Amino acid sequence: MSLAHLDPLARIGHWINNELDLGGSQRVAPVFDPAQGAQAREVILAEAADVARAVASSLKAFGEWSEWAPQRRARVLFKFKDLVDRHTKDLARLITLEHGKTLPDAAGEVQRGLEVIEFACGAPQLLKGQHSHGIGGGIDHWSQRMPLGVVAGITPFNFPFMVPMWMAPMALACGNAFILKPSERDPSASLLTAELLREAGLPPGVFNVVQGDKLAVDALLSHPDISAVSFVGSTPIARYIYETAAHHGKRAQALGGAKNHLIVMPDADLDQAADGLIGAAYGSAGERCMAISVAVVVGDVADELIERVKTRAAKLTIGSGLTENIDIGPLVTAAHRDRVAGYIETGVKEGASLLLDGRQGLPAQCGNGYFLGASLFDHVTPAMSIYQDEIFGPVLCVVRVPTFAAAVALINDHPFGNGVSLYTRDGGTAQAFVNRIKVGMVGVNVPIPVPMAWHSFGGWKQSLFGDHHAYGEEGVRFYTRYKSVMQRWPESIAKGPEFVMPVNQ
Repeated sequence: MSLAHLDPLARIGHWINNELDLGGSQRVAPVFDPAQGAQAREVILAEAADVARAVASSLKAFGEWSEWAPQRRARVLFKFKDLVDRHTKDLARLITLEHGKTLPDAAGEVQRGLEVIEFACGAPQLLKGQHSHGIGGGIDHWSQRMPLGVVAGITPFNFPFMVPMWMAPMALACGNAFILKPSERDPSASLLTAELLREAGLPPGVFNVVQGDKLAVDALLSHPDISAVSFVGSTPIARYIYETAAHHGKRAQALGGAKNHLIVMPDADLDQAADGLIGAAYGSAGERCMAISVAVVVGDVADELIERVKTRAAKLTIGSGLTENIDIGPLVTAAHRDRVAGYIETGVKEGASLLLDGRQGLPAQCGNGYFLGASLFDHVTPAMSIYQDEIFGPVLCVVRVPTFAAAVALINDHPFGNGVSLYTRDGGTAQAFVNRIKVGMVGVNVPIPVPMAWHSFGGWKQSLFGDHHAYGEEGVRFYTRYKSVMQRWPESIAKGPEFVMPVNQ
């Protein structure tokens, strides 16, 4: 395997037919090292012709790949799983260099992606249909799941390996060809992934990568040979992806934004709750769709909990993700850092109490990097934009409520419904919470309830557009069509035409 095209001085291109493709586009975008606050290299932005070339390659490859027996496809995925395991450090380093998250966090991302690959290796079991013998008139009846064709994944900057792995292994296991359009902010992990799939034995064209921006996205959404599109990103773009794909007759799943809450009950272990909030709010600089950005404190324990959170947050270490023992790395771009800083200023103007200001007191070693420390707001109200909007940075808001019922109502009224958590010692409260809360992924004393690979990931309300969650059995349903087959043989067919609706007597 050669990683020469991942040289820092090289221009990042596409991957078509199992080889690097620099395309014909003259459009490029900068790729930054966020810890240094400087451009590291460039990525080519596809034109519609580049997308068309990738789709043609995938369509050609689909015919053969879809005919492979499921266990033969699974063997490729088994080899891919082994290669990802061996190259975890390489993938993690690429993620850290372009996204900014710490190396241990990046390695954790790779591990969560690896778990979906492992699940997809069970394709022979996952694709089994059902059979009914002798339903009447000598007829046997069975179902089978058929691949869709060429499918596409449009993925975000915050998980440049894990989120593509929510999609591609499931699509490939089901017999589809897959085109990845990764974020142009951290595109290199996609090329290493493609190299590893080639080394695992994946035929040319079955997995292609198209680098690009909105032009590439629109070309994928409108191309007649793309059968389905998966997306993870913000809610406005998720809605656009879903509506545009539907307009062009495509199946779509579009996972949108989040404003994840964590309720702390008066009976909770406050040290455990504080630790959960610290990791879930400030880990990966808050750039997670499952980050906890609102603590909903019930009753009279708010002051005590806030003191614990403030003390812990003030001690977090900030610096390059390549450095050991760092808690918070940089944000992905200067523009995003400035956007998050703008929300901090807005929160102050709206009347919230700023207890920790992540814009202040950054260590000297942060230099020109895109850093913010942990920010903590108290006395936040639902009318404030820092409560309503997805900030996507290391900012935690505390909302005080009098009762558990008020906490549930507050969360259920929010337009997002991605993830939520509750800290309590009481089983009855936990059961009521699980049943009443209108959110797709729920944790009880678990701050970041990300489902395992054999379950499925997805929110409710404006956090998901479409009928299917990601990966797990939902992934199998999304990437296949259901076919119902009825069969009998000439010896069992009565003579003459039949004009009556078939029924069993």
